[in-house]
Amino acid sequence: MFSQITGAFVRGLLVMVLLATPSLMLPGVNADTTQIVALVALFAAALTFFEYASTYPGLVEFRDAPPFNRIRYLSLLATVMLLAAIVRGQTQPTTMTEFLTAIGTQIGLLIDVPYSPVRLVVLMLPNDMDPGHIALVRTAAGLSYLISLLTLVVFIAVLWLLGWPSRMGTFNVWINLPTFDPTAGGDVVDRLTRDSRFNIAFGVLLPFIIPATLKIASLSFSPVTLESPHTLIWTMTAWAFLPASLFMRGIAMGRIARMIATKRRMQGQSAEAEYQLA
Repeated sequence: MFSQITGAFVRGLLVMVLLATPSLMLPGVNADTTQIVALVALFAAALTFFEYASTYPGLVEFRDAPPFNRIRYLSLLATVMLLAAIVRGQTQPTTMTEFLTAIGTQIGLLIDVPYSPVRLVVLMLPNDMDPGHIALVRTAAGLSYLISLLTLVVFIAVLWLLGWPSRMGTFNVWINLPTFDPTAGGDVVDRLTRDSRFNIAFGVLLPFIIPATLKIASLSFSPVTLESPHTLIWTMTAWAFLPASLFMRGIAMGRIARMIATKRRMQGQSAEAEYQLA
């Protein structure tokens, strides 16, 4: 029990550090922004603490199936830190920020092809936007999208090389998938497979849907400029992280569905062998 509470406290602290990272790294953050970020960080840390300290599941999925959430956290932290460093380099350049900016610029230009997600992000900006800011948005989009792709590669490698989650012990569907009700009706394998395909498909489409939605919304409301450093960092982070997270969730649910189907076949073969022996 003590180790569980300690682990929950550490996880809550790490979430608080993640949310406070842009404010800690960016220069010239005003007091109002600092207070809002501190309030959100404390709330998220408390939510994380109670989720992991509780015996019963809440909202966090794959709570007891590491390293699923650890990979997602490290991906999110890397994206936020690198984008904050690039934005900081616009006013306080260093060798590190210039290096990250150069990498992000090259990646952004490489991915910025017609109908690509990065091109859609650039096109959602107003036509009269400053070219320097457009280049910054392209750089942030390219770097965040690269991190999301690397996250998927790492997760797939863990999935196949480490045999996740079968080698991590028993997998409790109730604890690790609290929003999935196995008793809701229908075969569990079919429902997991259907949800897996939906998450993967939505993860593929989301990088295209988000810029298009923001562009349509800008026709009725104020244009999306991403000129605020915090808005730029968190928008690009969400744009790249959410699809990767959905993709990981879909792959994981498909893996669990195959594990259940394999276990059923093994149990059926065992029962048939016992019947033949009898």
